[in-house]
Amino acid sequence: MTESYVCIDLETTGLDPKRDKIIEIGAVKVVENEIVEEWGTFVNPGRKLEERIVKLTGICDEQLEQAPEIGEAFPKLLTMIGEEVLLGHRVLFDYSFLKKAAVDLKLSFERSGIDTLGIARKYLTNLESRGLVQLCQHYGIDHNAHRALGDAKATVTLYQKLAEQFYDIEAAEGEKNLFNPRPLLYQIRRDTPITTAQKEQLYKLIDKHKLVIDYDVAKLTRSEASRRIDQLLAEYGR
Repeated sequence: MTESYVCIDLETTGLDPKRDKIIEIGAVKVVENEIVEEWGTFVNPGRKLEERIVKLTGICDEQLEQAPEIGEAFPKLLTMIGEEVLLGHRVLFDYSFLKKAAVDLKLSFERSGIDTLGIARKYLTNLESRGLVQLCQHYGIDHNAHRALGDAKATVTLYQKLAEQFYDIEAAEGEKNLFNPRPLLYQIRRDTPITTAQKEQLYKLIDKHKLVIDYDVAKLTRSEASRRIDQLLAEYGR
C-alpha cells in the first residue's frame, strides 16, 4: 500500500480546465501514513466569481483580490509535491487544472495518482452517493466541505479508512489494484496571452456600449479574449 503521497484538492470557478480557473489550493503531505505538512492558498483568478461558486465554497471576491496568481502559487505547490504520488477524490479533475497551469507556465508536470472515488465506487455500491461529503458522513470523518484544505485532509482520512477495509481484498487484483498509483493522463494545449489587437477591440466594445465587466482584460488569454469578443458582438453588435 502507498503510505507516502501528497493529497491535493482544488476549488475552481467551474468544471472545465480549458475555461475555468483555480481559486483555492489545498495540499497535505503524508509520509509513512503520518501528515507531515499542510499548505493552502487562495488564488486570484482574474475574474469575478459566479454567485453559485460563492454559495458552494463560501469564498468571495474580496478574499481573492490580494491572493497570489497561479504563476506564483503553482511553483510553491510543485516544491511541496516534489516527485510524490498524488492522492485525491476524483484526482484526475484536480490534476487536469494543475496540468493546465503547468502547461501555461511552461513547466513539466507528469505524475501518478490514487483516486479514492474509484475505490469507493467499486466497494461502496450500497451508498446513494460516493461524493466526499457523503463518504465522510458514512465513516464519521470531520470535514470542512468545499474548501480545498478541508477536503484534502478529509480525503487523507478517507483513504486510510478505505485501505483498512478493502486493501487486502484489492491486493488480490495485482496490477489492477486500485490502491496502486497509476499514471495521470491529461492532454491540453498552452494558452497564449491576449493580443494587442484583441485588447484594443475589447476596450472599444466595452467603452462604446458602456459596459461594466467582471474580469481583467489584461489577464485574459487569447482564446478567452476571442470568446469575450464573440459574446459582446453577438449581444451588442459592433
